[in-house]
Amino acid sequence: MELQFTKMHGCGNDYLYLDCRESGLPAQIAEWSRRLSRRHFSVGADGIICICPPTLADADATMRMFNADGSEGRMCGNGVRCVAQYLYTHGVPRDEIRIDTRMAGRKTLRRMGEGIWQAEMGRFSAQADTLPAVGLGAGPLIRVPLVAAGRSWEVSGISMGNPHCVVPWPDAETLPTGAALAAIGPEFEHHPAFPEGVNTEFVWQEGPTSLVMRVWERGSGETLACGTGACAAAAAMVLRGTAPRGTPIDVQLLGGTLSITVGEDDEVLMTGPAETAFTGTVTV
Repeated sequence: MELQFTKMHGCGNDYLYLDCRESGLPAQIAEWSRRLSRRHFSVGADGIICICPPTLADADATMRMFNADGSEGRMCGNGVRCVAQYLYTHGVPRDEIRIDTRMAGRKTLRRMGEGIWQAEMGRFSAQADTLPAVGLGAGPLIRVPLVAAGRSWEVSGISMGNPHCVVPWPDAETLPTGAALAAIGPEFEHHPAFPEGVNTEFVWQEGPTSLVMRVWERGSGETLACGTGACAAAAAMVLRGTAPRGTPIDVQLLGGTLSITVGEDDEVLMTGPAETAFTGTVTV
């Protein structure tokens, strides 16, 4: 079978996008995501995102995302911007696009410029039952101790529709990446405190409105960017009292910079690019 795809990325967080608006979700999607995401051996990506028919009548599409290990993710901030860009160039040429997600509700996106989208990411939560998290108290999970990878950390637990563990880091130079991140990332991802796994952000705060972040995503490992992770990092610093509400906070990732605004009502806005790398056909 020949499968047509579009390779897109937001700040280097890359997925294969399948237009399933007429066909619906493929039965083999988990297997395809495992096989096609392998870098060096196949197309290579952080996973597959399917653009499916709307869940509700007033939406433009539904986004379903699958990680490189075949598991289904709840939400992807970089992915939802790319879905908006894809729809904008494939039959929905509007500056406001509504995308349903299976696990994180409706996301409304607004076109801010060529290939730039602002997403309403909804309200964050620091309560344990929303991640979920166990053994860390009911919340807010801010500055809570967690023992992982052989040492104690002071972490914050934030849900953006998917679970995040935000770990402050003392400097930019030693922020973990590559082998260093691979050595500790899984210790957080599979920690007993997070029974459904967790995305982990290691964050150095350069200033009140500037963060530098590295991320280990559950199901995918290290990625160049994580949109919901950037939102979680900004929200954690706001709750820690070291970043302001209502002001854009730049989150610098390996693949680029996202602008995050945390509102007084805990609503989060994310602004960033969505780019097409190439289109192709692969035999599955």
